[in-house]
Amino acid sequence: MWSLLRLSALSLSALVLVGCSDPKVDTSSMPAAVVSIEKVRESLPTYKRDEFDTALKIIAMSSFNGIDLFNPQRMNAAEIAESANAYMHGLTGDEIIERADKMLRQRRAREREQALRTLNRLEAKQDSAQRAQEHLAQISIDNARYYISTSPYGALEPVIELTVTNGSDHAVAELMLHGVLKSPNREVAWVDETFYYATSGGLAPGESATWSLAPNRFGPWGNDQIPRNAALTLTLLGVNNSEGEPLWDAPALTDNEAERLEELRAEYGGVNPQRAAN
Repeated sequence: MWSLLRLSALSLSALVLVGCSDPKVDTSSMPAAVVSIEKVRESLPTYKRDEFDTALKIIAMSSFNGIDLFNPQRMNAAEIAESANAYMHGLTGDEIIERADKMLRQRRAREREQALRTLNRLEAKQDSAQRAQEHLAQISIDNARYYISTSPYGALEPVIELTVTNGSDHAVAELMLHGVLKSPNREVAWVDETFYYATSGGLAPGESATWSLAPNRFGPWGNDQIPRNAALTLTLLGVNNSEGEPLWDAPALTDNEAERLEELRAEYGGVNPQRAAN
């Protein structure tokens, strides 16, 4: 008799424990998911329900696209059930919040790792571009002027005259130049274009040379409205060797890349990107 009473008491205790256990999400079917999600939410204290709503969105939408994690607006239960998976099945409300927090921390860690890789890449690109500019600066344009001459046949011919010194350790065969021709008191340039000049015989290290270029007189350089006081500015953009291969060809950061680099430096300025990427 005592054994039967003891067994009945244990069974009753088990039933009480089962009845008092926290409800869990059941994603075995859409109806079950809809009902169980609502039960789990209602079982939570009021102050936890917004956190639960956000946790559902984080778990149900693994891509995180289009989610405002700081806006606890509830998702439709059917939407959650439709995208729910094994990540939520059998979990209580507190367990769902805990799992969402873990997923969010993992996502932020991945984003941080990706950001540091991007920072490392942009830093390397910027360093390469700076080194290329330092090498390119060894080749100087000592003088540049524009004028109109008269050909033996009486035609007016535009002339670009420039003096260049090669202070680098490499022979130069071709120059890429950007020319801007402006006159005083005129905001718009007469000419603003990039062009190439292939030297005759090349320019050896330590040499200087003066060349007279004859741009197409039917193009912008041959505009007969250009006044005599127009000033020419030439910028050396790049050089090629005798095989036509560019020397120190490292492009600068684009505006978007430079902006992104500054953002990453501001956020991760104290982190060594090379170490973090390893």
